Amino acid sequence: MISVCLASYNGEAYIRQQIDSILPQLTLEDELIISDDGSKDDTSHILASYSDNPIVKVYPGPRLGVVKNFESAIAHAKGDMIFLADQDDVWLPNKVEEMVRVFTESPDTLVVVSDLTIVDSQLEAIEPSYFDYRQVKTGFFHNLLRNGYIGAGMAFRSNLKKKILPFPEKLPMHDMWIGLLARNNVVFVKKQLTLYRRHNENASEILSTSSFYQKFIWRLDLIMSLIRNSLKHGL
Repeated sequence: MISVCLASYNGEAYIRQQIDSILPQLTLEDELIISDDGSKDDTSHILASYSDNPIVKVYPGPRLGVVKNFESAIAHAKGDMIFLADQDDVWLPNKVEEMVRVFTESPDTLVVVSDLTIVDSQLEAIEPSYFDYRQVKTGFFHNLLRNGYIGAGMAFRSNLKKKILPFPEKLPMHDMWIGLLARNNVVFVKKQLTLYRRHNENASEILSTSSFYQKFIWRLDLIMSLIRNSLKHGL
């Protein structure tokens, strides 16, 4: 069973296109979980239009921002493999198939991260490869210093939930946390399986525009959270 966890907030401009790119890749045994963080635009009406689809499950979010909203969605997930989805992207038709194949062929893999094509609001390509653009590499310490774990291209096994939840209070973004807790059991798929839309309202833009000092504080908080998590789980 596959769970797709989508966090929404004021996503009326793009969310229908994203949902419609995901649903054809799922079966009636799967689920699309949408946690809405108190949208004030037409998002709720768009989500209501999918009420007849039995695999679409909409939950009111915690109204505490993108990280806690994803936490809420993941907490509701019942699938063996959990995919993360941003409200403004578009999944390419073979995304689920390609990523499930990696999990099937590599039983020890906990997290799979696929490459993305960075596009503008009209889905015109800006950068053909997110991995190349961000110089994404494998390894725990490399990604602790220069994060390559991007939620828009991420899926993970459900047995990782007990380690990653609840998210630490001072976590800058959820994807980095999930990837680091998987340690070396992460596979990067060098195929562009998502159109990663960049526009003025992206929730993740806060990270790219933050000061060096703020990024340093986030890394320090993250390291302390990782230490506490390791002690908690006896690692």
